[in-house]
Amino acid sequence: MLAHADKKSAFQLGLTIFIYLAILTGLEYYVAISTASVLLLSLIALVKAGLVVYYYMHIYRLYQASEGDPDSYEYKAGTLRLGLWLFLLSDAFVFGGLAVARFNLLGLTRPGLNQGLGLIVTSVLLLSSFFMNRAETAIAHGDRRAFVTSLLVTLLLGAGFLVGVVGVEWPSAIHEGITPSANAAGAIFFMMTGMHAFHVLTGVLFLLIILRNGLRGLYSPERHRAVEAAAVYWHFVDVVWIFFYPALYLIGTVL
Repeated sequence: MLAHADKKSAFQLGLTIFIYLAILTGLEYYVAISTASVLLLSLIALVKAGLVVYYYMHIYRLYQASEGDPDSYEYKAGTLRLGLWLFLLSDAFVFGGLAVARFNLLGLTRPGLNQGLGLIVTSVLLLSSFFMNRAETAIAHGDRRAFVTSLLVTLLLGAGFLVGVVGVEWPSAIHEGITPSANAAGAIFFMMTGMHAFHVLTGVLFLLIILRNGLRGLYSPERHRAVEAAAVYWHFVDVVWIFFYPALYLIGTVL
């Protein structure tokens, strides 16, 4: 009964965070079309990223000491967690460099992109993070069926995001004359979205492997560190887009 209560509480927490993210995304869009305040948009993005990092990416677990037997699952999971975060930190410098280049080259201007589509793909990616959290929570509580179902939904949403950005937004931008060779705005747009799309594609492939292993019954509440690693990586990709979305679609006047 206690385990069931813990599982329900974990699911409710994930849902609560997602609702906060949805409200903040709507507020972000409203601020962009009404006041276009760079300060407010930046603060909203920071709050959204903080929610994802702390609750979905388990940043608090880094403070838990990984002491004990080096051969134990807990010790190895702690080492893996730290190593993954160091990798993500190095990757963050790449995305941070792209963001700096965007504002250095374009200032408070932006390419004329489809804001409606930007809001849709952002919502899709945020929703995928919610289902990824559900999948991780499910396997941690031994609910294999919910784990597989939530992971499948995450994969479909991730694929939908790629279709929206690469399959719809890119051709639309090219049709409007926004190309990598046309000007700095085009080069920045395709570099930022291309690098991010590559990471999303990598995450989709990672999740496919996790799904295959999950269907084979290789994960359990006691041993699922690969699922946690996949979840943290997926949420990291989400956090990156939380900053890229306003930088490309909301902040500044259209060129």
